[in-house]
Amino acid sequence: MENNLSFGEGSDMSYEDNISAFPSPFNVTPPGQNDIYDLEQRRQEEENEPPIIIPTDSEAFPQMLHTATYLNVNTNATTRGDAQTYVELNELQGSSWQETARWVGYEENLNPATGKWSPSHVSYLTFKSLIQLRKTMSTGAVIFDLNASSLSAVAEKVVDELLNKGEIRASDRDALLRALLMRRSQSEELAVTPSEDIEMQTFSVTKKRDSSDNMEASIVLSGVLDLLQKPVVAFVRLSDSVMMGSTLEAPLPVRFVFVLVGPSQSGLDYHESGRAMGALMADWVFCLEAFLAQTDKDLTNAIADFMDCSIVIPPTEIQDKGMLDPIVNFQKKMLRDRVRPSDTRLAFGDRVKVEKPPEEPREDPLARTGIPFGGMVKDIKRRYRHYVSDYIDGLNVQVLAAVIFIYFAALSPAITFGGLLSDKTEKMMGVPELLVSTSIQGIIFCLIAAQPVLVIGFSGPLLVFEEAFFVFCKSQNIEYIVGRIWVGMWLIVIVFIIVAVEGSFLVRFISRFTQEIFSILISLIFIYETFNKLIKIFKAHPLILNYNCLNVSSENHFQPVTSAPVGNNTTPVQIEGPYPNTALLSMCLMFGCFFIAYFLRLFKNGHFLPGPLRRMIGDFGVPIAIFVMVAVDVNIKDAYTQKLVVPKGIQVSNPDARGWFINPMGINQTFPIWMMAACCVPAVLVFILIFLESQITTLIVSKPERKMVKGSGFHFDLLILVTMGGIASIFGMPWLSAATVRSITHANALTVMSKGPKPEIEKVVEQRISGILVAILVGVSIYMEPILKMIPMTALFGIFLYMGVTSLSGIQMWNRVLLLITPKKYYPSDAYATRVKTMRMHLYTLIQIVCLAVLWVVKISPASLALPFVLILTVPLRMFMTGNVFSVMEMKCLDADDAKVTFEEEPGEDVYNESPLP
Repeated sequence: MENNLSFGEGSDMSYEDNISAFPSPFNVTPPGQNDIYDLEQRRQEEENEPPIIIPTDSEAFPQMLHTATYLNVNTNATTRGDAQTYVELNELQGSSWQETARWVGYEENLNPATGKWSPSHVSYLTFKSLIQLRKTMSTGAVIFDLNASSLSAVAEKVVDELLNKGEIRASDRDALLRALLMRRSQSEELAVTPSEDIEMQTFSVTKKRDSSDNMEASIVLSGVLDLLQKPVVAFVRLSDSVMMGSTLEAPLPVRFVFVLVGPSQSGLDYHESGRAMGALMADWVFCLEAFLAQTDKDLTNAIADFMDCSIVIPPTEIQDKGMLDPIVNFQKKMLRDRVRPSDTRLAFGDRVKVEKPPEEPREDPLARTGIPFGGMVKDIKRRYRHYVSDYIDGLNVQVLAAVIFIYFAALSPAITFGGLLSDKTEKMMGVPELLVSTSIQGIIFCLIAAQPVLVIGFSGPLLVFEEAFFVFCKSQNIEYIVGRIWVGMWLIVIVFIIVAVEGSFLVRFISRFTQEIFSILISLIFIYETFNKLIKIFKAHPLILNYNCLNVSSENHFQPVTSAPVGNNTTPVQIEGPYPNTALLSMCLMFGCFFIAYFLRLFKNGHFLPGPLRRMIGDFGVPIAIFVMVAVDVNIKDAYTQKLVVPKGIQVSNPDARGWFINPMGINQTFPIWMMAACCVPAVLVFILIFLESQITTLIVSKPERKMVKGSGFHFDLLILVTMGGIASIFGMPWLSAATVRSITHANALTVMSKGPKPEIEKVVEQRISGILVAILVGVSIYMEPILKMIPMTALFGIFLYMGVTSLSGIQMWNRVLLLITPKKYYPSDAYATRVKTMRMHLYTLIQIVCLAVLWVVKISPASLALPFVLILTVPLRMFMTGNVFSVMEMKCLDADDAKVTFEEEPGEDVYNESPLP
């Protein structure tokens, strides 16, 4: 055929005879040939050709008529609520079955002459093939919910059923069975153009099939078998989709098997009828009906429905492709009329979808009431009705695992930040104060807070402020520990004003843009402090040839060497370090603890061991990592490592300079009156830090995708945190906030995931027990010095690193940073990568990176006190970018609060079906 309908040069619809043995009615006309469809020649070549049927099950059909760039919009791909369908047509050729066509919504055909696959295209069927298929199905063998694990078992059941129905003779049984079990031959080749170049496709059946982790297969067997008296047909639906070895070209579980064989003189076109069945199984509505069918009539009715929604193109001369344009709107209308709601009867394996009443719209915790303290009252009412269940829900093994994990996750920063705080404040505050503060405030918070999943503790930004405030007080000759009391008093005043006017509604303006920058800043502080400590160990214990500080006179060679008095100094001098192999062992312990914890986190959702045992091991990943590293350290006696230093009993870091109660009027000198009032300025800065970190943490933990149902406490929790911090300053203890990294890891440890190849969040165990027990254990740690002193500090640095790295996962900004070095073909299907131009997305990411760099520079500069103000400036920056730098649609994709961006109108969806939104 020379005269073919032209779709434009270079179109992906190119489907010439030399590419496929099954020519499309819509072919690309080679340059220089006539566009006119020669009806007379067509009649001479195929006198009795029936009309062509174009199934309307694919919205891509009109789009493919216009341009190949829309091939990736595949609304025809089967989605039966829980799986997509891959269909494979095998035809009997000689003594083997040859794969000749395959579908995932669209169809691809094999050219037997070249062994190459055609480009993906919309299926085209003959009216006669559908009529014949429907007729044979009415007399064939239909088997529902067959329990079989192999194709041979299916074939035996098919031939037995056909024999029982009288469709085949007894003498034909064994021959038919042998034919069905003949060798299968698959071909996996790239589509090529007539010039033998590899063709780049925007849609590929194999790519779609291999990229899905939730795919089921349908096998269609069709061909000539002359030993039979008449055509026979069988349709089998398995009770559970099962893997069938090398039956398919790809390792996919099989759900449906269709068989159509018969003599060549029956008048049946087995090839076209097989393609018709393949197109039926690739149609999501038919596949749904086949999955739910209870009788033979349900199947034939489903075929009739498919035919009712298909378009017939009469055998009329088509002089120009514009003549096909009216089909576009007509097909869209038929698709809209065919839309069906999801059927709640669907069940796959042990996952039965139970009909649930529609969810009530979630109450907005940030909605203002207009009444003083109205938001706080709403927080209390919303949460306290679940107060009893907060303790009942905590009685399970997962909570116990979370307690052990979060205990070390809370103790490690308390010890590490306590040591850093002691260095930066000249021991005015340190580890004892931080442990006591974390314990007491943690117990109180978990007992009365509206969101007890939050873990409160000291953080990097607060450490930056404490250092800056200490330097300021020292330069002004003001007592730092006394100044903190007045800052704390102002904090209480500020928080009562903010909660009274429901000021937490300002969190609405803190979009994902600011949240992500702040979250990554906290994670980077954790990661930076880890490596900073390791570098200090390498500097203190460098790798040198000779070590002169070993105490050879003692059994413990790592006790400091006491030298004789030198000159007029009568006090012996203790010489400590450097020690051999200390730096290397410390590095091994740190990375060992990190990698074990990280591997067990991945192992939790792996495929090894039974699910409950695997999840239990994963939940205890961090304690296991610490235990293993302690065992390694104990057994290596020839190398020194720094151990966890815990105070013996409750005592302040510097008893000579201060006690547990601080005189607000001054310890060694009178505190200036003017400074009492001026402390409101640093109080505002501290409040901004606590407000941002606590509220952003609450936002992240309470995101809809976590499916937490007991509510949050933006107003009440802020009041509790800041008030406790203000009172704690009287006793010389640090202020605390909701710790972002620890809270996220706590929520992750309490998250229950669904089973299956693609686990999803089912719920979070919302309770108070884990937080209370963690706080108690942190306080008791002061008296666990004999046990805790065995833990090497570098192992806790590994947990620091683990928390910093794992908290990066799930942050969209971090994902977009990785996309800067990722080829475009590996981009995710999220809106920010598909609906925003690549360069625009990278520009947005670079702006966030610049903001993060500015915050880091401020953090390490003498102006670190201004860090909260600089962070706040990202809010107006984001507002400025909307409409000026990025369009509203781009910002909706890049800065959406929810995990899934909802647009006004999704392709193939009615916005009214999406209401009410949760």
